[in-house]
Parts: sequence; structure tokens; C-alpha cells
Amino acid sequence: MAPSQLEFLNFKKDSFIVVEGDQKADRFFIIRQGSVRLLKELEVIEEEKDVLVVGDFFAVVSTMSSHSHIETVQAVSDVSLISIKREQYGDIIQNKPSIALKIIQQFSKQMRYLNEALTKLTLKNTAHEDVSHLFDVAEYYFNQKHYNQAYYAYNKYLEYCPDGGNVKAAREHKNAIAIHVDEEKLKFKSDGAIRTYPKNALFFSESEPGDELFIIQKGSVKITKIVDNNEILLALLKPGDIFGEMAILENKVRSASAVAHDDDCVAMAIDKTNFEMMAKSQPQIISRLTTLLAERIWSMYRQLASTLITDPVGRMYDALLRSLEKNRVPMDKHEAYTFEFGVEDLIQMVGLPKEEGRAVTRQMLEDSTKLQVREDKLYCPDLRIISKEAQYYRRMDKKKANIEQSHQVQKEQISKKAGN
Repeated sequence: MAPSQLEFLNFKKDSFIVVEGDQKADRFFIIRQGSVRLLKELEVIEEEKDVLVVGDFFAVVSTMSSHSHIETVQAVSDVSLISIKREQYGDIIQNKPSIALKIIQQFSKQMRYLNEALTKLTLKNTAHEDVSHLFDVAEYYFNQKHYNQAYYAYNKYLEYCPDGGNVKAAREHKNAIAIHVDEEKLKFKSDGAIRTYPKNALFFSESEPGDELFIIQKGSVKITKIVDNNEILLALLKPGDIFGEMAILENKVRSASAVAHDDDCVAMAIDKTNFEMMAKSQPQIISRLTTLLAERIWSMYRQLASTLITDPVGRMYDALLRSLEKNRVPMDKHEAYTFEFGVEDLIQMVGLPKEEGRAVTRQMLEDSTKLQVREDKLYCPDLRIISKEAQYYRRMDKKKANIEQSHQVQKEQISKKAGN
């Protein structure tokens, strides 16, 4: 990008550069001089780095995902910034590929960090990033009688942990379910880099080492994670989406599993060497990957915000609203809408235990004017209801929090007076 095309902006100390929730996210910034502070309404997340300095960038997630800002940025000192509009990103890739790769690497780290934060907040646990967790994954599928997936995970555990503490149990369980396994359902058909997977086949398991990313050509792919004996649906990806990139960019084990959601699910597999070659020869791949990662990060921030809603019905409605926002579905008109997922998927998205989730969804479906099931898909007769219900439960939670805070202040005042 020629220097004349770059816009340089200056802000005084304490100025607000972007504001959380602002819909006008059409550019991101690189710091030339000074420093800025990131502020978020979602205080429960401890940011890895909340003060940015020269060379750092911000507002990329919102700009590249074309969603509202997810952070407020305030100048700590007088600052000078390089302003880059969304449509200029292609020029950045062509002329300054190091900036684009730095953004992608930072996105990858942020994705992993958010994944851990989401796991802790939703399930009160920590995310596993060790190959030994493959045994836990296999045991989950074993107990759920999903024998093909269990067989796959046991094989991977035995391959990567030949001296592990659960080798004996893994072999015994693998042999016990062998009779129930359809080996054709474990395999993919290959035509060079193009692979075809049967429904419910694993592209890879969480905690499995990996050296490939995938671009979906046909069908859809579920990204799931198992924690505390519960399978959480993190994303449902469509043709054109990219997944598995973090293992390539960070050389770490897979943070989640990828499962074929349709019959004859087709994807292109790209290893690290081919990825680096494509990054130079096909900048559109880098642009697409940046946009997809930005979209996922934005969605995960929204999902984290959803965990603050204490009422499970409210969390369900907020998950539906998040899906509509992600797909940029207008919600200001009296229109019906069929979601791309059903009840079980919604329960996984929210992270509730299956029985509790089914009870909550039964309660929601009692009023057919709000929500129905049609051909195994959730159907809403009037989209305005989703936003209305989600906002109602948010208000109730905020009101409850304010009351609790007021009571706490009163207790502290009474305690202080008693002490005097």
C-alpha cells in the first residue's frame, strides 16, 4: 500500500477512539506512537493484554467481521495511529504480508484464550490441551454409545500416548466396541487434497496433534468440545468456512473436535507448507481466514456475554439472538424464520446438561407463538420475539445484580456503623 493511501490520525490523552457497541466498525488501527487501553463491559474476562503500545493493532475483529465494536479503546497518552479501512486490507496483504500474518497469529492466540475463558465460565473448569485428554474424549463417546467416534479417539490416544496411564483401559474398551464399529464410517475418501467424510465422522479430535487446516467445499461441520462429561457445540460451519487453523499457526494440539454434520461432507486439506505457499500466491485465502477468525472471535465474545444471564431460558433466547446476529438476519419486521439447527444443537450451544436443557426447551416450546419445531429445526413465527425475550432476561439479570449490589452496600454500611 502506498504511503499516500494511508491515513494518520492523532488523538489526545484520555480521548475515546472507539466505543463498545458502536455499529460503525469500518476501520482498524495500528499504533505509531503512544499507547491505548482496552476497556470492556464484560469485566469477568481478564484480558491477556489491556494496554497496547507501538506496533499493536486494535478494532480488527469488529472491522473484519463487519459487526459492532466489542471493546472501548481510550488513549493512555497522546497517540498517533495508522487508520486502515476494511477495503484496504487486500492491499495490506499484497504489500505488507507480515502485518496480515501478525494479525492472524494474534487472532489464533485470542481464539485459544477465549476458548479457555468460555470453558471456565460456562463449565467452571479448565480447558484440556494435552494429548492424554484423548482418552477422556474416547470415554465420553464410549459412554454415549457413539462407538465410531470412541474407536477413533482410542486409536489416537494409543498412537500418541503409548506409555500413558490409561493404555490398558483404552485397549480393552477399543476391543470391546470393535464389533459395533463401521470402519467405512471412520474413513474419508481422498482425491488429492479434496476429502469426503461420511456423517458423524471425525476430521480430528480435540487434543489430537494436527498439521492441517480445512476449507469446507460441501456440507457442514460441527466444532465441539467435551468438558465435564458434556459435549458443547462451539460452531456449525458452512461451505467456504475454514477450520483447524490454530494447530498450524501455533503448533499446538487441537482445542476442539471437528465432526462431519452431513453425508458426503467435502473439504480441502491444506498442510503448513502448502498454507505458507498459498499465503504468498493466493492472498484471498489470508483475507478469508482473517474474516472468518474475526467472526468467530466476535461470536465468542457474544457467547461469553450470554453466560452472564442466570436464567437458562434467557440464555437459550440469547443464543438464538446470537445466531441471528451472526447471520445478519433483520429482526425489526414481523417475519418467520427457520434456524439451521434443532433443540439438541441449541442445548449444546448453551452448554446445559442434556436433561436440564430438554426441560428448558420444553418450557420454551409450550408457547407456539414464540417457538416451534418443524422438521427437526427450530422455527420462530415472529423474529421480533427473539430479541424481545433476550433483552427482557438481560434486564432482569441487571436489575437483580443492582439489587444485590445495593444490599451489599447496605450490609457494609451497617457493619461499619457497628464497628464504630
